[in-house]
Amino acid sequence: MRRTVALLIPVLLTAVIPALPASAAPPPPSSPGWTVAGDVIRWTAPAPIPLSDAGVEFWEGDTFLGLARESANLRTFTLRAPLKNPAALQVRSAGKRVDVVETSPAPLAVPAPPAPQPEAEVDPGTPGPYTTTRGEYRLDPVTLPEYAVPVEMEAVVVAPRGAPGKRPLALFLHGRHFTCYSKTNPNQVTIDWPCRDGLTAVPSHRGYLKAQELLASQGYVTVSISANGINAQDARTVDAGAQGRSSLVRHHLAKWADWSAGGEGAPEVVEAAPADMSEVLLVGHSRGGEGVNRAAIDSTTPPAGDTGFTGPVRWNIRGDVLIGPTIFGHNPAPDVPSVTFLPGCDGDVADLQGQMFLDQTRGLSRGEALHSALYMIGANHNYFNSEWTPGQAEAPAFDDFSPGQPPDPVCTPGTPTRLTADQQQAAGATYIAASARLFLARDSSVLPLLDGSGVRAPSADPARVLSHAVGGARKPFVVPNPSTGASGSARVCQQVPTDPSGVCGTHRSPHFVSFRYASSQPERVAVALKWSEAGQAAVVTPAEPVSLHGSRELALRLAVPPNAPATRFGVSVTDDSGQKHPLGSVSVTGLPGTARLSASWAQEVRVPLSEGLGRVASLELVPESASGEAWLIDAHGWREGLVPVLPTRLPRVDATVTAVDEGDSGTHTHNIAVTAGGNGTRVIRLFYRTPDNQPVTKLVTLNPGENRTEVPVTFTSNTKWNGDVTLPVAVQAISNAFVGAAVGGLLVRDDEPAPKLTVTPAAGSVAEGGTLKWTFTLSEAVDSAYVLVGLPVPPTGATELSTTDVDPAWLLENSGEEALPSRPLSSTQYGVYAVFPPGQTSFELSVPTIADTEAEGLEQLRMRFQGIAPTGVEFEVVGEVTDAA
Repeated sequence: MRRTVALLIPVLLTAVIPALPASAAPPPPSSPGWTVAGDVIRWTAPAPIPLSDAGVEFWEGDTFLGLARESANLRTFTLRAPLKNPAALQVRSAGKRVDVVETSPAPLAVPAPPAPQPEAEVDPGTPGPYTTTRGEYRLDPVTLPEYAVPVEMEAVVVAPRGAPGKRPLALFLHGRHFTCYSKTNPNQVTIDWPCRDGLTAVPSHRGYLKAQELLASQGYVTVSISANGINAQDARTVDAGAQGRSSLVRHHLAKWADWSAGGEGAPEVVEAAPADMSEVLLVGHSRGGEGVNRAAIDSTTPPAGDTGFTGPVRWNIRGDVLIGPTIFGHNPAPDVPSVTFLPGCDGDVADLQGQMFLDQTRGLSRGEALHSALYMIGANHNYFNSEWTPGQAEAPAFDDFSPGQPPDPVCTPGTPTRLTADQQQAAGATYIAASARLFLARDSSVLPLLDGSGVRAPSADPARVLSHAVGGARKPFVVPNPSTGASGSARVCQQVPTDPSGVCGTHRSPHFVSFRYASSQPERVAVALKWSEAGQAAVVTPAEPVSLHGSRELALRLAVPPNAPATRFGVSVTDDSGQKHPLGSVSVTGLPGTARLSASWAQEVRVPLSEGLGRVASLELVPESASGEAWLIDAHGWREGLVPVLPTRLPRVDATVTAVDEGDSGTHTHNIAVTAGGNGTRVIRLFYRTPDNQPVTKLVTLNPGENRTEVPVTFTSNTKWNGDVTLPVAVQAISNAFVGAAVGGLLVRDDEPAPKLTVTPAAGSVAEGGTLKWTFTLSEAVDSAYVLVGLPVPPTGATELSTTDVDPAWLLENSGEEALPSRPLSSTQYGVYAVFPPGQTSFELSVPTIADTEAEGLEQLRMRFQGIAPTGVEFEVVGEVTDAA
């Protein structure tokens, strides 16, 4: 064979790794798919796992090891982390196991959707008076910190025709999806950027045109931006791309601010409908939701240092719409109003962690910004974006909710509760329009659709969309915390327990999603109710009596188990003089659900408050059913309308990253700063690990004048290459603060060069029936695993080796695919990892071929390798196969 080891343009990326390498390789785990080589943990799925916004996480029991990096074929996932017990390894995504076969319970009866709610007085899904115009722009890409490859500045604009003056702007940001695809091979998708030759960029940013058209008809200018460059590189960032997405959003907003002020270079569609930059709504889907939340934070309180955008803020974010969002940092913008979509059949962000955009705002600020959640029965994750929807998308697309066996009775397509793509998109557009009308047009007539008042928009039919909210004109009454008292059939329970006896319950609930870096979260509690006969009262007592003066009703957020029959509670309160005031009763019916769904979601119910009620000391709930259970998330005094949301003055807290060179010897400790603005008393909680990898959580009070706290982080130096390593430090806001960067840490930069790699063909040219072989050799042994991934790519000017040219058992083992029908190897999920554990210096790659009687001439196998650890290594090998004699 004429061997080719072609060095490509290096992609220089800093690997962000959750912990320092272990000193010795642990024994390999016994469960299928796992390989442990030194500090490199690798899991290979039996079939490709579609790229998800929730990501693939490695856990050791209940200890989060880190977010694994996917291979280009989406089948193998890799992470560097210390490991003590390989037998405890798990793969999770959004709280569910993905490395074990889901055991479906006995088939359940197909539940009926709840009855339609009454119609609201207005329907924001009705098109407005304007015709629309559409255009696109493509600007020079931008370079962002932590992103080696520049990120595109591309967008599609839909605007009203002939609308007078400058118009409010809605900006859309899509989530994490594969970036490139082949127009001739539907099985070939990648997460590269830019796309390789022969592949086309996935136009995820064109997936919200239905919502954009509706908004534009109502007089709003809309822009949906592309973020493929972020998606291809965010696996290497400590925050899963939140800061990068924020910077990209702000770069686009800066351009719009230029154009709005009369700057040159505005696209024609923008010139025809200029934007009012004082009225901006951000709409983010999935990781895009977390991204626009961070953009709102960074716009109201800009981050310190160069985070990718350092220009002046010349816009005003009036609200966020967050569609099936991630919120890995549990760091919502408490003073920016928001509406969060929670898709009941979300198969990606299946834990519905977006609930934290509401629950984690309580107690941080004044509580004046409205934060709404919309639980959409039967909606999945992908179909809000038409470019992620089969039958609508240009690129390959899929239903993220896998029906399973037996089929899921709630979320399998065709059941009464599952929405079609068109129904889901109509509902999504309607409620995005409701949010725009509330936040940008200040039209409170749509508020009952969003605030738990129990009405519906007919344009969203037949979707069942339930709402609840916090903030706005509400007054906190019972917001459970460790000081809350509970008696009778009630107990205070831990949402994220360390003690199993204190757990809130076994049902999957969006309210009980844990912060992935937290070993415990003592401040996060709810009230669990459990009774065995009617009339067993539950009494809940806040730490101090509360005045509900001005409130018309008492609003409760109550959850019951999925599919539970209507559960009625008598509600009363006792004032601080000891007088009891019966208020009426409420009823809550379980949402359609199965063990696979996060359907224990709190529904908002209300009872009128007594006139002249004084300070309230306790709440009593008396169940009328013979037995059951429920969870009280909180209770507020409610009155109609909103209160003005003043510009934020809340102190910002950030975990920082400190970079140091490793050095050659000794143990070193560096203090990692968590910084805080403001001068009031701010309370935060820190999460980090000791040198022997034990989890630590620490409550810190920053008194006036204190603007930082520090966490000691320790590492040990040596003289062998082991790659860059980040030891994480995470922070949560508890009171009088909000968090920008939730995760920082110590970046230990390896200052030894990586060993040199040579590739020698042991059998680079063979006749059919022979085995192609290459030997990979390192110049010296390493202290941390050296890992390469190789994938087949089409050869140039030659016939590619096909699936029927290689041993079928080998193909099945290495790709999970059968040989027939015959197709090029580059169209399969075949991939190879070359792993050099500590102390090992060689690796052999073998590809067994088979002989046939067909005259095929010269065929080639072209493999492209890329370094996982270290990064920046790329090369190719080419093998040749001739016809048997």
